[in-house]
Amino acid sequence: MTTAKSTICLWYDSDAEGAANFYAKTFPDSSVDAVHKAPGDFPGGTKGQVLTVQFTVLGIPCIGLNGGPVFTHSEAFSFQVATDDQAETDRYWEAIVGNGGQESACGWCKDRWGLNWQITPRVLTDAMAAGGAVAERAFAAMMEMGKIDVAKIEAAVKG
Repeated sequence: MTTAKSTICLWYDSDAEGAANFYAKTFPDSSVDAVHKAPGDFPGGTKGQVLTVQFTVLGIPCIGLNGGPVFTHSEAFSFQVATDDQAETDRYWEAIVGNGGQESACGWCKDRWGLNWQITPRVLTDAMAAGGAVAERAFAAMMEMGKIDVAKIEAAVKG
């Protein structure tokens, strides 16, 4: 199997394979591409346990590393998922939060493995790109939300 020139490596405590399977089931253009077991003992694991998982999330090549509890995910890294409507926003949000994840603010949520996601309707990113009063109104509306409410963003855009 050929590895992409650039791959995102995500550190997991011990369940990179479970995370990869969840992402493959949840998002389009996502798959589990390979599972590699450790040829010897390693920090956080033993020979024969899953060490790395090659997977793709929304077309982005990733490697999940079961490295033990030494490092954890933070909001400094997140996947931003552009959605087309409220139904798609709800579907991804509920998949992540409903599978042991946590809600956060402004369209952010965290999956059960601690990885952060921004579930962002295109209407919001379009409003922010428009700048000026449209961006100000959309931004103010977003700041009061957890999961993004498309209708409220559209109303804010219209003024």
